[in-house]
Amino acid sequence: MVHWVSDSDGSDNFEWDSDGNGEQTVSFNAAGAGSSALAATNTDAPGPSTRVANGNGKAGRSASLVQKYVDMGFSEEIVLKAMKDNGDNGADSLVELLLTYQELGNDLKVDNDFASSCAPKTADDSDDDDTLEIWDDEDAGGRSTRVANSVDDSDDEDFLHEMSRKDEKVDSLVKMGFPEDEAALAITRCGPDASISVLVDSIYASQTAGDGYCGNLSDYEDNSYGGRSTGNKKKRKRYGGQAQGSRGPLDGSCDEPMPLPHPMVGFNLPDQWSRRVDRSLPAQAIGPPYFYYENVALAPKGVWTTISRFLYDIQPEFVDSKYFCAAARKRGYIHNLPLENRSPLLPIPPKTISEAFPRTKRWWPSWDPRRQFNCLQTCVSSAKLLERIRVALTNSSDPPPPRVQKYVLEECRKWNLAWVGLNKVAPLEPDEMEFLLGFPKDHTRGISRTERYRSLGNSFQVDTVAYHLSVLKDLFPQGMNVLSLFSGIGGAEVALHRLGIQMNTVISVEKSEVNRTILKSWWDQTQTGTLIEITDVQTLSSERIEAYIRRIGGFDLVIGGSPCNNLTGSNRHHRDGLEGEHSALFHHYFRILHAVKSIMERL
Repeated sequence: MVHWVSDSDGSDNFEWDSDGNGEQTVSFNAAGAGSSALAATNTDAPGPSTRVANGNGKAGRSASLVQKYVDMGFSEEIVLKAMKDNGDNGADSLVELLLTYQELGNDLKVDNDFASSCAPKTADDSDDDDTLEIWDDEDAGGRSTRVANSVDDSDDEDFLHEMSRKDEKVDSLVKMGFPEDEAALAITRCGPDASISVLVDSIYASQTAGDGYCGNLSDYEDNSYGGRSTGNKKKRKRYGGQAQGSRGPLDGSCDEPMPLPHPMVGFNLPDQWSRRVDRSLPAQAIGPPYFYYENVALAPKGVWTTISRFLYDIQPEFVDSKYFCAAARKRGYIHNLPLENRSPLLPIPPKTISEAFPRTKRWWPSWDPRRQFNCLQTCVSSAKLLERIRVALTNSSDPPPPRVQKYVLEECRKWNLAWVGLNKVAPLEPDEMEFLLGFPKDHTRGISRTERYRSLGNSFQVDTVAYHLSVLKDLFPQGMNVLSLFSGIGGAEVALHRLGIQMNTVISVEKSEVNRTILKSWWDQTQTGTLIEITDVQTLSSERIEAYIRRIGGFDLVIGGSPCNNLTGSNRHHRDGLEGEHSALFHHYFRILHAVKSIMERL
């Protein structure tokens, strides 16, 4: 396991977006023309996916579908085998297979040779079919006593388990806005073990290039950042104009970590002489609409390469906010904004602890060399820790021995503790974090301290983001329309406001009611434009996006970022990279950005 320098925004489980546990609608493909009488009466004919609809652990539609065929007179073992062998070939072939197996009766063989001779032939014969998922204990017990000796129980269990895993992935893709049939087809193409990243890329490749895309994504060999090579000479076109066949697995399984620059200064800084950065964007990435996506810099292996691939292979701009304020915050940004004529927010914020909080000078010991805080987190130290530090210092000489100094400094760096008295340290107050992050005073006031720390720890550093967005001021003198995804407490909106950019309309997508309240309160006090709030990103479908675009005339900026507690490299215990519950939000960002660009090009 790779150990990373800590850049975490907290290990607490802060929910940004939830898939929900409510009941979902299950869709099925209708039986094709010429269906037999049996198939015509079957309202649960298997299509691309017949998944369990409820999340309460009870048997769903897959179990009832099997029971329906059992009620028609077929034995359960024959139904299971027929479904497994039939795949996605529809109700007609399933019924024919059931009748064939019924006719064979005791002569039914379960070896692979028989299955291959009786099962309908397809271009890609696969057992990865969306048929069954969950059986309750009673069903499972009854089934085990009824299955004939000719059918192996373990095979059925493996089949059900495989279907369950596949259905979970189909559910995830559907909740991200992809059609159910395309999600199921992507899993058939790429295999049940393919990651969500691979499946998403496969769907977009299929939409753009046709369903011929079925390459083995595990065969590619990494050459360098931005390119892949393979022995297969055939290239398949992908979204973005490049060859999908030249791409490797998008879950990062074959990627080396993207090298991070040192120092982490981005393409340029405000106090530097303007240096020319040659950056050529692909045609489909050129704005407007402009887009801007932030993620923690120290992400798990392969994450940044994956994000870059999805966002037109644009090189990330890695910046540490310690060059803009008195706290470090290592972030990466992928955007299509111009790089010339950037300007910082004024007044320039202090860049050292003593400048930001002069009262700490009196108590700051000479053996504490810190001049800046580490990354601001979503939680703070306990009172017991502060007391242990005080006791350790009180019982030591002045200066304390090296072992005590080491202990105290480690805790101070970890928790961003400041000296507020003799032998006394304390965590930053929420209003001090607001100041360091570039928010107006009392921006988060009115909610609990715990919620304030949590919301601030997951926010943008306003001065850093504003420096990048400053190029928009001259481009949109009459104001702009913004689609703000996962808005949090409104870091992007505050940055644009402080730059003097009029926001005519902002459509904000944010799940947290606390964060929405903070943003709405600030908006009502400072803005004259229209704020439209959306609570669930999954409801922002292409149709809804098109309706908004027709209503307001299009979006000038699509801005967003992922929460830190899953993609940060230091969160070793709970991170899942781009497959995590929270970090799947990136795929929503790409889906929505793609929809915005496509619709605006069409209208």
